[in-house]
Amino acid sequence: MNRRVILGAALALPALWPARAAALLRIGSKNFTEQLVVAELYAQALEKAGARVERRVNLGGTAIAQQALLAGEIDLYPEYTGTGLGVVLKQPPEGDAAGILAKVRAGYAPMGLDWLEPSGIDNGNALLVLPATAQKHGLATLSDLARAAPGLTLAAGNEFADRADGLPGLRRVYGMAFRRFRQFAALGLRYAALQHGQADVVNAYATDWQIAVGGYTVLRDDKALWPPYQLAPVVRQAALRDFPGLAAPLLAVGAKLDNPVMQELNRQVDQDGEEPREVAARFLQRQGLA
Repeated sequence: MNRRVILGAALALPALWPARAAALLRIGSKNFTEQLVVAELYAQALEKAGARVERRVNLGGTAIAQQALLAGEIDLYPEYTGTGLGVVLKQPPEGDAAGILAKVRAGYAPMGLDWLEPSGIDNGNALLVLPATAQKHGLATLSDLARAAPGLTLAAGNEFADRADGLPGLRRVYGMAFRRFRQFAALGLRYAALQHGQADVVNAYATDWQIAVGGYTVLRDDKALWPPYQLAPVVRQAALRDFPGLAAPLLAVGAKLDNPVMQELNRQVDQDGEEPREVAARFLQRQGLA
């Protein structure tokens, strides 16, 4: 039996869930659009499969979401393999997709946590500039940017200053040092800073909807600083035991997601002003998962 048949069968069998009425799954997320949308996709797919779900979303950054998982305050949340390796396990963010997945699975297992199979999303780091900036400084790669960086301002998220694959990694691999570093927790503020001349370079992510519609120049990581950031559910092992039907709906959702799809779902929330719940419901309906 192939994987699609297995997933479809699991979605059609609510009896796989515990019979006790009080049993419910608590789904968390970090505090940005993509996390909110994916958490909602998970929640609605699980509800369709017969689970009772409590949403504990918008928790904050990686450390807060991870602590909630360890404390049993949530049963699962979407995470990125590169983040798990570098931020949670504090290991060098190096290797290919399969190697990094194996490392995070091994590192998380003693904590009572499992990584399910990743989706088609690889939301890796990117540095991007306006086309005019790229033309002015001859920028196509991060090596090019390293030469121009002493005269430029970088806008990035709060974690980027300390992450091994953030500023420290840019210094280590490319010898990159910017004239100024500005922190913006909200991704939209970084793009606004770029548009209004408050920054020359922005730390972005591969699934940002702005990349698809804004015509920005994404600089190639020619020395492979950044590892894959595959998106996958991180789940408490106890929840997998207590809810035998848990994995299949999550995998069914992940099989429908890739970077262009996620860019569009993010855009519908951030640009069109729709609620993550609405965006998730429509997507699942179109994919035959609702």
